[in-house]
Amino acid sequence: MATLTDVIARPASYSGIWSWITTVDHKRIGVLYGTTAFLFMLLAGIEAGVIRVQLASPDNDLINPGRYNQMFTMHATVMIFMVIMPLSASFFNFVIPLAIGARDVAFPRLNALSYWIFLFGAVLMHVSFIVDQVPDAGWFSYAPLTEEPFSVNKGLDFWALGLLVLGTSSVAAALNFIVTIINLRAPGMTLMRMPVFVWMTLITSILLVLAFPVITVGLIELVLDRNFGTHFFIPAAGGDPLLWQHLFWVFGHPEVYILILPPMGIVSEILPTFSKKPLFGYPFIIFSGIVIGMMGWAVWSHHMFTVGLGPVANSVFTITTMLIAVPTGVKIFNWMATLWKGSIEFTTPMLFALGFIALFIVGGLSGVSHAVSPSDFQQQDTYYVVAHIHYVLFGGSLFGIFAGIYYWYPKITGKMLSEYWGKMTFWLMFIGMNVTFFPMHFLGMNGMPRRIYTYAEEFGWGDLNRLASVGYFIIFASILTFMWSVWQSRKSRPVSHDPWDAPGLEWSISSPPPAYNFAKLPQVEGRDQYWITKERAEAAGTPIRGPEAPVDPSTIHMPSPSYWPIITAAGVALIGGGILVHFGLSFAGGLIAMLGVVGWANEPASAPQEHH
Repeated sequence: MATLTDVIARPASYSGIWSWITTVDHKRIGVLYGTTAFLFMLLAGIEAGVIRVQLASPDNDLINPGRYNQMFTMHATVMIFMVIMPLSASFFNFVIPLAIGARDVAFPRLNALSYWIFLFGAVLMHVSFIVDQVPDAGWFSYAPLTEEPFSVNKGLDFWALGLLVLGTSSVAAALNFIVTIINLRAPGMTLMRMPVFVWMTLITSILLVLAFPVITVGLIELVLDRNFGTHFFIPAAGGDPLLWQHLFWVFGHPEVYILILPPMGIVSEILPTFSKKPLFGYPFIIFSGIVIGMMGWAVWSHHMFTVGLGPVANSVFTITTMLIAVPTGVKIFNWMATLWKGSIEFTTPMLFALGFIALFIVGGLSGVSHAVSPSDFQQQDTYYVVAHIHYVLFGGSLFGIFAGIYYWYPKITGKMLSEYWGKMTFWLMFIGMNVTFFPMHFLGMNGMPRRIYTYAEEFGWGDLNRLASVGYFIIFASILTFMWSVWQSRKSRPVSHDPWDAPGLEWSISSPPPAYNFAKLPQVEGRDQYWITKERAEAAGTPIRGPEAPVDPSTIHMPSPSYWPIITAAGVALIGGGILVHFGLSFAGGLIAMLGVVGWANEPASAPQEHH
């Protein structure tokens, strides 16, 4: 009797596009995450450009108010959920198994599933552009603006259901990395010998598992209000719009640390490499990351100082918001101590890491002013907040991510990015970032509200807005130089396995790594294990050990490709999309997802022809 797996067995081909569609290799999935996120970054950048051109001059009418609301809603949503988070996920996927001396993640097919759910969820949200029903209530979608009669088309449904699908992806990936880090570390790699980036990934993954269920509850209630006649957030029917704000920001502030902790980990890897000395205060950096993850749950209401929670609540959240600056400051001081008396090499990754520190400090200082409720009353919902969040998430997260791209690019591709074009990219991005967002502090203090479509000339905001718009085009130029550098790298010579003289295990193997990562799992004796290995070889007067000689991949069991992750992900996406179109489509999606799960469970252990 034929079984399901006899009909659709594991794929036997390891070449062409099908090898990417069916891959469960953590390195390929990391590349898929990074490439997809970069494409969405270009889209979000175009949306930002439309916003900046619209605001470049008073009384501008380039786009209408409704389209403007759509642009800033999708710009923020895409940058947070489809750019910064998946770019971090790309490093989680590619680097973490290499950094801990593992051959793959704990659940390779679950890893592939998380990517495909992410892609389908992002596509689902962007179908709204095709049907011209784009979300327009801001990335926070405050009730009752998300309810009828304020939002009558399906735009907010696309937004809510898209985020529900994306949240499924994030939680699946986070659980995978928690198990991987806890269970698959190389012999001798204790928790306090793990690289800082691995620690920050672990903390981020725990935050994801705990935070996304909160927003999931809010999104489900929003979908029920909009489609099934409930009244969770409608005051006239007994609902409470503040319930949405609480649910959103209980998720939203841990989300800030989900976005910033991975770049902090990246910077903590880069600074020792290019200072040629171990990271100063390793335990303090680790424990400060843990404290940030814990305290992130105790500060959400500083986003709600102006809603009337009362002086006691405002005072409590003022104190907690100020206190969370302490572990962040600990990290910064330890980074500066790492640089002190180091043999600093100002490579492109190092420049982006230093840029991260400088810009994040500015964003952190403006955040402290938000912590004080009386000053926040003046700054709330002004462009001062826009400046703050961009210094944290652009100057912070994206600069840290670009540092990681330049740092690990030779490991990922076996090719070097041009230092000339890399430094050009950095300086254009650094200058453009400050020219765009620093004037927004003054715009906010001069009363320019957030989410404003246009403004009259007599307000005096025109000059600073024109300056900010010029800055946008400088940032755009930096992205073009980066893309040119990547394109040119195709012609560069193959790079050695360790071009930076770095300390991590990932640099002890070839570039790019073999399918099995390590022919023999490494033995870890301390932090910065590859530095220990190289120092021992140098002291003994023997040649520094290079990467292991390649072995026959068939002698090492590796997970085989699978169709089922993409089939299951398609079913999950159809369940969400069917609510927008017809419940029959949701039913079909459920059947496809169930088919995927059953096929997954009964899939043979290996491909018909094992060769890697």
